[in-house]
Amino acid sequence: MNKNIILDISQLSFPWKTHDPFLFCAYHKDKYPKGNENLGPNVSLKGRDIGQDFIVKDGFRMYHGDTVPGFPSHPHRGFETITIAENGVVDHADSMGGAGRFGKGDVQWMTAGKGIQHSEMFPLLNKDSENPLEMFQVWLNLPRANKMVEPHFSMIWADTVPIINEKDNNGKSISIRLITGKLKNTKAQTPAPNSWASNPENDVTICTIRMEAGAEWILPKTSAEASRTLYFYRGNSLEIDGKSISVNNSISLKTDEDATIQCGSEDCFILMLQGKPINEPVAQYGPFVMNTNAELQQTMNEYQRTQFGGCPWARRDQVHSRDKGCFALHSDGREELKQEIK
Repeated sequence: MNKNIILDISQLSFPWKTHDPFLFCAYHKDKYPKGNENLGPNVSLKGRDIGQDFIVKDGFRMYHGDTVPGFPSHPHRGFETITIAENGVVDHADSMGGAGRFGKGDVQWMTAGKGIQHSEMFPLLNKDSENPLEMFQVWLNLPRANKMVEPHFSMIWADTVPIINEKDNNGKSISIRLITGKLKNTKAQTPAPNSWASNPENDVTICTIRMEAGAEWILPKTSAEASRTLYFYRGNSLEIDGKSISVNNSISLKTDEDATIQCGSEDCFILMLQGKPINEPVAQYGPFVMNTNAELQQTMNEYQRTQFGGCPWARRDQVHSRDKGCFALHSDGREELKQEIK
């Protein structure tokens, strides 16, 4: 047993602290009420700071939305967004003409590259029942060589995400959804082509881990160069190599040794982010991530001039029709369809 396998324990805040090659991780959990005819909450929004509503009131937030909760059209450059929709629905629309709806385990992987605008709205499709939302958004940096590639997005539909199911010696269950990377003998789908994650040598692994109460699981070692952070976001407690850790903490671990994880008296839910660092300078201003301040200034000037293509949709908070199922419309006109959300 190695008492020094834990490098750091930090309380979770909004957003969650990350390590190179990751830039940002946000966890959204909102108990949205029944939806109205406009796909927004069928309750009064009085008393909210509409446009900047990030404080949970009556169980939910509107974020930057004024009618429908979510994030109306906004720009990105120089990195990737990985959106994991555990529950609820996300409507996407972008400046390249792309669009989509995904939810209930689906993942969207978007390479912002040289610049894109997109909106991410949370339409409340159910008029007769509540509309709970739970999702993660991870920002993965792009190396200097790929910061100005063409924008791109792809879908990883829920039924294509590999699931590793295991039992411990006492018959307790452990289930891992592997969004990207490799764990034990299981490999996830190939990520976006210009991603830092697309090279297996970079050891980028993103997964969600659910452990039954009392379960014990060994997280296998990997490259010593990689960073590895566990975000323990639901449950009551767990132990890692004998160290007790309460919920709502992140745990940074050494990666060249196995880690023994023991779940407490409630089921444990964990997000893991792992990867070798890019080890390049990071110059960031909000949604723009470059390598130098001069590149940042050039980016802001270009955005003021071009708006990265602007918003070609009817509204900045574009949502799709209530009866539309899961789909992805790409900028080349290709459309993917999935079963309708029930």
